[in-house]
Amino acid sequence: MADLQFRTPKGTHDVLPEDQQYMTYIKKAVRHRARQAGYRRTEPPIFENKGIFERGIGLHTDIVEKELFMVSGKHNADEAEKQFALRPEFTAGICRSYIEHGMQQLPQPVELYAIGPCFRYDRPQKGRYRQFHQFDLEVIGLRDPSLDAQLIHVVTKIMSDLKILKRLNLQINNIGSSENRAAYVEALKDYFIGKERNLPEDDQKRLQTNPLRLLDSKEEDTQILLRSAPTLDQYLSDESKHYHETLLEYLDELGIAYTPNAGLVRGLDYYNQTVFEFWDQSTGAQNAVGGGGRYDGLIEQLGGKPTPGVGFAGGLERMIWHMKEAGVKAPNKDHVDVFVAQLGPEAKKRCLALVSQLREFGVHTVGALGEASLKSQMRLADKFEARYTLLLGKMEVKEGTIILRDMRAGKQRQMKYEEAIPEIIASLGKENLDTYVLRDQMESSDD
Repeated sequence: MADLQFRTPKGTHDVLPEDQQYMTYIKKAVRHRARQAGYRRTEPPIFENKGIFERGIGLHTDIVEKELFMVSGKHNADEAEKQFALRPEFTAGICRSYIEHGMQQLPQPVELYAIGPCFRYDRPQKGRYRQFHQFDLEVIGLRDPSLDAQLIHVVTKIMSDLKILKRLNLQINNIGSSENRAAYVEALKDYFIGKERNLPEDDQKRLQTNPLRLLDSKEEDTQILLRSAPTLDQYLSDESKHYHETLLEYLDELGIAYTPNAGLVRGLDYYNQTVFEFWDQSTGAQNAVGGGGRYDGLIEQLGGKPTPGVGFAGGLERMIWHMKEAGVKAPNKDHVDVFVAQLGPEAKKRCLALVSQLREFGVHTVGALGEASLKSQMRLADKFEARYTLLLGKMEVKEGTIILRDMRAGKQRQMKYEEAIPEIIASLGKENLDTYVLRDQMESSDD
């Protein structure tokens, strides 16, 4: 490959047509299951005031300390003092939107979903990008274990639709209330007094800024020390334990398999009570497709009234990887049904109208290209893997005829020009035509 002056920025990737098919497939599954459950689609801005993420996600989380993509707004005096960041996730922005637009006046809970790109200035590695795509589900306004269970149920349905649920393992934990965690954090700090030097450097910092993150540390030395440390469940209130037990009963009732995981805490400060992730059955958290949990204090932290919420975010790139590993083929609607080959200016004029009419009938059609010979146009039809080719030359224009070639059978026949479209439609089958009215197009948008 020749040296290029410009390439994709480090940690980003082009979503080429092959992967776009998978993206479209996932989005349709999300929209279908979200609509069934009463969710409505929303779209917060791609960048927000940095403070939203600092308050919501937490100042001492990896996302805020290391991974925020900052956006400069210095084109005029009003913008000069503001600091914006590209969204690293959806929840904080959707909660800001809930407050700003008075959604507490709506029937509660408010169920919202979003699909789109997110950004983290992370160290790029396999399966982890600086620009990536997520779908996000949020249920805001009520605190009830049945809502947590229903949210998890919707996610399992999406994963099942994508044929990857059997590759995943639902990990779940109860991290209690903020008061429960504050008491536990103090106990954890006390336990590590005199033991700090045995912790790896990153975990020494976590002990000072975000001690709960020690629980999901990948460092062996840290995990050895944690074996004798106090555990979070010792500090959970009876109310919190009852809530979690009820949630697990609901999951059992819904037939959802799960694995209790006392070390699961998630890396964002706004979580409380329920946290969960969908891990790869074989590699664990390394190829997790997403996770979520309850965030009953977040909206109040962002300036709203105390309002409970629970949500989930899933990574589309990770899901595509799992689908490919499982041999799942995304439906491909980008095939070419008919290639229209022509020779001569009059034939080309007639072909333009023919191509347009075929497309209107829902036939995927390519043609009237350049000034190439019929032979080279037929080679092109082969490369497009067209099902049929229509050939129109000077003689056919004069006689009012056209040649229809079946590319798979390698047979062709001549017919009257006006018979071509009905013949193509009959051969393809009306049920296979790509037709819509505007209403259907709007409801099944691929975005």
